[in-house]
Amino acid sequence: MSGASPVRSLPALEVRGLRTQFASRGGIVHAVDGVSFAIGRGEILGLVGESGSGKSVTGFSILGLVEPPGRVVEGEILLDGRPIGHLAAGAMRRLRGAQVAMVFQDPLMTLNPVLRIGTQMAAAVRAHDRVSRAAAWDRAGQALATVGIPSPRERLDAYPHQLSGGMRQRVAIATALLHSPKAIIADEPTTALDVSIQGQILAEVRRLADSTGTAFLWITHDLAVVSSLADAICVMYAGRVVERGPADAVIAAPRHPYTVALVGSVPSGHAPGERLPQLAGGLPPPGGDPGCLFRTRCPRATTVCATPPPQGDFGAGHTALCHHPVEHAA
Repeated sequence: MSGASPVRSLPALEVRGLRTQFASRGGIVHAVDGVSFAIGRGEILGLVGESGSGKSVTGFSILGLVEPPGRVVEGEILLDGRPIGHLAAGAMRRLRGAQVAMVFQDPLMTLNPVLRIGTQMAAAVRAHDRVSRAAAWDRAGQALATVGIPSPRERLDAYPHQLSGGMRQRVAIATALLHSPKAIIADEPTTALDVSIQGQILAEVRRLADSTGTAFLWITHDLAVVSSLADAICVMYAGRVVERGPADAVIAAPRHPYTVALVGSVPSGHAPGERLPQLAGGLPPPGGDPGCLFRTRCPRATTVCATPPPQGDFGAGHTALCHHPVEHAA
C-alpha cells in the first residue's frame, strides 16, 4: 500500500497560534502568547515549564474552560482536523469527555467523595452514550482493568476515600478513557504521588498511548518525568514555547538557555550531595514585550535580546526561539 491516507495523517490534536489573555488591574496578562504544537495519534507531548509559565492555561484553553476575566483572543484548536476553538458552549460540553478529556493533578477534583466509583463512572458513560446502567457499569469495570487496577469490580463499589492517592489517579485516567477520546490533557497528574507509584502510572500511560492511539498532552514542571515518558517536548516560558523537539534531542542537547537551566536542575544528572544549580530571578511581569522574555535571567543575554528572537532550526523538528542558542559538539 502507498502512504497513509490524508485523514489518518492528520494530528489528533493541533494548536495554532493560541493566545489567551486575562484582564487585571495592572493591565493585560498574556498567559498564553502564540503557542503552537501538534500531537499525533498515540503520541505523548510533554509541555514543560515552571509555575506561571502558562502550561495549565493552555490546557484549559483547549477544553474551553477559560472563564472571565480570561479569554482566548486568537488561534486555532483542531481535533482530528476539525476546528473546535469556536464551538458553542453546548457543543463543547458534548465534546469534552467524549472526544477530548482532562486528568487533573488532584483526582478529588474529578471524583465526588460521597458517590461510589462505579456510580460516577457509569454516569460519565451515560452522559454521552445511551446505554443501560448495567452496560455502563460493565464499561467502567473494563476501564479500571485497562489502567491496571486489580479487582476492578470490587473497586466500583468503593468510595474515593477508600482508595490510595495513586489508585484514585488511575480511576481518573480510566474515567478519561471511557469514550476512547482522541486526546487526553493531563495537568500535573502525578506530582503529589510517591515516586514508585508515579513510575507505575507513567508506564501505564505510555502503554495506553501505544495500545489505544490516544494522544496525550502531558503538562508538568518536572523535566525528569517527561524525559522518560514523552515522544516530544515543548518548553514554555512566560506564555511562549521557547524550545520544541523530540524528547531525546531536547534533553541531550538543549538549545535555549532556559531549557539548559531546567535540564541542569534535574537531580539525576548530579552526584549525590552535590548542590543543584539555581536560576536567579523570577518570571517577568505580564505585558506585550516583543523581546526575549528570559533575557533578565539569562547569562547569555545581550542588548539584541530586547528584539524579537529568531527561531533556530537544529534539524529533526528541533527548534529554539533564541538570539544566542547553545551550541553542542556534533
